[in-house]
Amino acid sequence: MRPANAHPRPEQEPSPEGPAAGGATLAAIARAAGVSAPTVSKVLNGRADVAPATRTRVEALLRQHGYRRRRSPAQQSRMIDLVFHELESSWAMEVIRGVENVAREEGLSLVLSESAGRLMPGQTWVDGVLARRPAGVILVLSDLDAAQRAQLTSRNIPFVVVDPAGDPGDDLPSVGTTNWQGGLAATRHLLELGHTRIGVIGGPSRMMCSRARIDGYRSALEAAGVPVDPELLREGDFHHEAGHAAGMELLRLPDRPTAVFTGNDLQALGLYEAARELGLRIPEDLSVVGFDDLPLARWVGPPLTTVRQPLTEMAEAAARLVLDLGRGRRPAATRVDLATTLVVRHSTAPRRN
Repeated sequence: MRPANAHPRPEQEPSPEGPAAGGATLAAIARAAGVSAPTVSKVLNGRADVAPATRTRVEALLRQHGYRRRRSPAQQSRMIDLVFHELESSWAMEVIRGVENVAREEGLSLVLSESAGRLMPGQTWVDGVLARRPAGVILVLSDLDAAQRAQLTSRNIPFVVVDPAGDPGDDLPSVGTTNWQGGLAATRHLLELGHTRIGVIGGPSRMMCSRARIDGYRSALEAAGVPVDPELLREGDFHHEAGHAAGMELLRLPDRPTAVFTGNDLQALGLYEAARELGLRIPEDLSVVGFDDLPLARWVGPPLTTVRQPLTEMAEAAARLVLDLGRGRRPAATRVDLATTLVVRHSTAPRRN
């Protein structure tokens, strides 16, 4: 028996919850993984100083043999990690506002990260999260691969995705909006005003929200018996410059569109600029519908007709969902879609003969 005043050996860590009866020992898992027992202990106890490939290999063996880390709320930081693929627009500010509202109510801090345009954060970010041990992680227009999800799950760090870039599946908690319905409503509005030459400037095709909006546009045209003209379809990147470039292409066509639906408000502003440069008036010569309903949509001239997606409310819902998951509460649904609404202002008008 060790004397009461003896110090534990350096490689010892807080005890994990062990495997089911008959499971492998940590030493056996270390041999199978080709690493030392202290390395297995580091992985099991959430230490960040382990190579990603080694961590993935050891975690797979730990799960296979029924090991899991004991919950330890005292080790959790009083913060929420909020991760964007890009952090440069007023769109991001609406999301930050929503998460901050909930964080303030809960007495939590907010940590912001950006993945430099990538739809999946890198391992360096994951290691930072494991070291910080936040109350939860919210990813915006991003995703995690299977290994990253397993790493966060093994440390009891809950995560939620806002507006997933791809299909989140049933096992990934997410909050989105009715993108297809929004694209449908925007296009129907233009059809009801008599427009049939309706162009579209979508977002990146790799993003699920962008594809859903374009699908709604197509569905509205098809339901009205209006053929979808590939010449009127352009792909953007959700930035002002893309709206301007695609707008110049569309508005210089011999049979130009009389109306355009843009995949977001920033691209609509780029289209406004293209129309001014070509001497076209909005809405007299060109009707425009955006998507998002950012505050700037009310300030431009003319004020922009747009599809409102409730960004602040989506962020609030994501923050509450991730905190509930961290507290062991299983919500009725882990996929939440909030409704879009068409906001009619002064950038759309009946087609002129």
